[in-house]
Amino acid sequence: MIQVLLVILLCVFSHPVPALAETEADLELEVMSSFNGPRESATTEGTLSGEGRVYGSGPFMMAQEVSAQEDTEEGALRDPCADRDKLAADKPPDTIADPLEPINRAFFVFNDKLYFWVLKPVAKGYGAVVPEPARVALRNFFYNLAFPVRFVNCFLQGKVYGAFDEMGRFFTNTCIGAAGFIDVATLTGNFGRYDEDLGQTFGSYGAGAGFYINWPIFGPSSLRDTFGTVGDAFLDPISILIDPSEVIIALNALDLINQTSLRLGDYEDLKRAALDPYISVRDAYYQNRKSKIKE
Repeated sequence: MIQVLLVILLCVFSHPVPALAETEADLELEVMSSFNGPRESATTEGTLSGEGRVYGSGPFMMAQEVSAQEDTEEGALRDPCADRDKLAADKPPDTIADPLEPINRAFFVFNDKLYFWVLKPVAKGYGAVVPEPARVALRNFFYNLAFPVRFVNCFLQGKVYGAFDEMGRFFTNTCIGAAGFIDVATLTGNFGRYDEDLGQTFGSYGAGAGFYINWPIFGPSSLRDTFGTVGDAFLDPISILIDPSEVIIALNALDLINQTSLRLGDYEDLKRAALDPYISVRDAYYQNRKSKIKE
């Protein structure tokens, strides 16, 4: 009997009771495994933080991953030019100030009627009588005569080579091209052409256009270019060498009619294509002057 009891006691003590969780870490892992699944899955699919703690792919992590994925897709679908277009839309338009617009519009209507009622019919009649080669020759003559304006302004803008090109062009056309009626310099291609004036010189020194002015008869201008035109008049040989003002006006009128006869249709095309001809003429003038200053 005693031997049977000893055998039973040996069997009991040879199979100990399983130990419970001994540390808080084991308890924490068991709790996390209830949310995140098996520990092996957490180790494989989770991410390791800076403290070395493993986080699984439970419902909270899945929500964060979906949110991150949506942000990535939204960034990929966003137009890369959207910010640039927004900045461009916020940028003020590149145009000249026009505080005198009501007065300028009135003068624009006046010049428009003057062109269609007087200048265009006269230019068409003049063009019907004078052949085109003769009109081109007369245009070359007046251009060659205005050499001092371009020469001085080239020097004032620091374009020394341009000034010497203009001098070479003037002497070539004057001596070989029959006083400038034939543009030999352009035909030979030996000299460049620099259409500089005092308004461009002011602009090259940083003077702004000021505001837009539409002068009657003279047409589009600006505050800066108005002062430039007045200054260039003191370099114009027609104003310097010819005394009677009537002759000066007659020569300038001849130059205007001659040039208009060679450009008939340009103003009509611009006006036909524009929703607001006044705005189109104003902006075209401003952009043209701006590009000339940058040359």
